[in-house]
Amino acid sequence: MLEIIGQLVGPAGTALVIAAVILISGIKILKEYDRAVIFRLGRMVPTRGPGITYVIPIVEKMVRVDLRTVTMDVPPQDVITRDNVSVKVSAVLYFRVIDPNRAIREVANYLYATSQLAQVELRSVCGQAELDELLSQRDRLNSRIQEILDAETEPWGIKVVLVELKHIDLPQDMQRAMAKQAEAERERRAKIIHAEGEFQASQKLADAAEIIAKQPTAIHLRFLQSLVQVAAENNHTIVVPIPVDIMKLLFDGMKASSNDSASNTGLEQPATNVKGSEPGGGD
Repeated sequence: MLEIIGQLVGPAGTALVIAAVILISGIKILKEYDRAVIFRLGRMVPTRGPGITYVIPIVEKMVRVDLRTVTMDVPPQDVITRDNVSVKVSAVLYFRVIDPNRAIREVANYLYATSQLAQVELRSVCGQAELDELLSQRDRLNSRIQEILDAETEPWGIKVVLVELKHIDLPQDMQRAMAKQAEAERERRAKIIHAEGEFQASQKLADAAEIIAKQPTAIHLRFLQSLVQVAAENNHTIVVPIPVDIMKLLFDGMKASSNDSASNTGLEQPATNVKGSEPGGGD
């Protein structure tokens, strides 16, 4: 290609074409979320972008940096909690570059460095918590990890936006033990609720008995109401309850009658014996 151009326009034209290509290659277009970190003869100059910018060929070198939030998975980490339970914890990390110059100048690879730092801090923070805290207080642990990472990555020009614990893998033995504990807790609550219900019902029954004792007609009204409820079920059998007082009177009357009969029988028996002994005495 250059030979053809050289034959057409000569050596001077070839040099002009090469120079034009080199100059045109310095034109760069940066998107809205991109920034250009420029090194001019090895020295860093202020960032450029977005839009059209020009990088002087050979003199300047450009490194493109993305300012959008990066979503990074933190691989599962083996963690031993403060109460000596072995678990695997994974998380997700959200961060973005706020200073492109520092992100390129202060650390060789800010993506890899942030990932490794997140893994270390995840193991450290989770290892200082107990298992119950790890399961029930995730928000507090997330905030703590986020604060630590944000402070440590700030010199790199990186802002850690959010850290979330994604998955906690428990051993099978621990899962079974926790299931038994939860079942026992549910049974305890059920028994307490049942006992409270019985206590409240006994209180209401005592109050009702006290009212009925003060107003004897109330028991008759309750009796009539029970008859209405039984009759509403379309059955042909009606059970009539007998008050305990009436049954007590009947039992007392029967007992008194039996005592009178027994006393009369005891009085007649000696008289019979006396009459039977008179003939023998005459003989």
